[in-house]
Amino acid sequence: MIEVNGRRYAAPKQATVIVCVDGCEPDYIAQAVAAGQMPTMKRFLAEGTALVGDCVVPSFTNPNNLSIVTGAPPSVHGICGNYLFDVDSGTEVMMNDPKWLRAPSILAGLADSGASVAVVTAKDKLRKLLGHGMKGICFSSEKAEQATVPENGIDNVLPLVGMPVPDVYSAELSEFIFAAGVRLLETRRPDIMYLSTTDYVQHKHAPGDPDANRFYAMLDRYLMRLDQLGAVIALTADHGMNAKTKLDASPNVIFLQDLLDGWLGRERTRVILPITDPYVVHHGALGSFATIYLPADAASEIAARLRGLIGVEVVLTRAEAAARFELPADRIGDLVVVSERSVVLGTSRSRHDLSQLELPLRSHGGISEQRVPIILNRPIPNLDANRRWRNFDVFDLALNHAQ
Repeated sequence: MIEVNGRRYAAPKQATVIVCVDGCEPDYIAQAVAAGQMPTMKRFLAEGTALVGDCVVPSFTNPNNLSIVTGAPPSVHGICGNYLFDVDSGTEVMMNDPKWLRAPSILAGLADSGASVAVVTAKDKLRKLLGHGMKGICFSSEKAEQATVPENGIDNVLPLVGMPVPDVYSAELSEFIFAAGVRLLETRRPDIMYLSTTDYVQHKHAPGDPDANRFYAMLDRYLMRLDQLGAVIALTADHGMNAKTKLDASPNVIFLQDLLDGWLGRERTRVILPITDPYVVHHGALGSFATIYLPADAASEIAARLRGLIGVEVVLTRAEAAARFELPADRIGDLVVVSERSVVLGTSRSRHDLSQLELPLRSHGGISEQRVPIILNRPIPNLDANRRWRNFDVFDLALNHAQ
């Protein structure tokens, strides 16, 4: 038994695989099951444990993956987006450096207790955060060919997996993760494994779309093999996904920085979009959550004007947002803006290159993308299905209840 961030976790009695399917709106699974594309998942839903829970807001990749592996919200682990304004340096920076972490991970705790641990993720931007302080295997499919024993705990990944390094904008980037997970379980059998995918498919294809169903059929085949190998499997998501379009299928964007510049003048405010990362083909750096730095004497007026905009769901002060969304108050702006289900938030129109987007735009970040699946291949008797489950409860369910 270990304790991490105030929660206790039993050592795995059987090989345990935690799967985070990036962007997995619950309807993706429902549609694929209904289409007969996920027979293994259909069995898990009938014979195992099936819940729908909440991810953390902002419903982005980094905050939620770190919440899952720490068992705690961003107010504890400190990662409140993919991107933030560093007040100390006065610069906007990516949050992919472990220096931003404020809490240890369950993975590191299990490794320290003697468990063998393996992590495979899609993009290298997340690998260093997930593997921080952890002894074991940790590599990304994006840079699998560069894996070394000193850096990643493993080498010769490509011969092991039997696949070439996939393109970063492909479904194969995620398939590589599952193929690696199966091979690791077959050859090294780690006690605990964390597999985290990319949401390339979900950004492009809605639930029930043939390409989406093909992706989930692929996932189902690997789940079947992991199940055959005797693993306890717990699957969740970092966030959901929704179309963010107008009636003509063009992106439905509120450009906040342009509005603020018009209301208060240029260079008096700063809009930060925590979805921002190098992979703009996915989403054009447009999501449904933004944070704003502005003069203190203007906060009330600007908040009122923003609340009056069509497409804005909620505007909160720093203190209100930190309390409601369990965020580190020192890493968000004076105001937090969350847009409605079909709307995204931008900075200035001139700063977003939407030419690479494949319409219709699908994205995430808001309250509307908070619902995620939590599914285990083992039944958990007497589970309270009516309580509010979170995606970061998945290690507790897998280790303390499903073994």
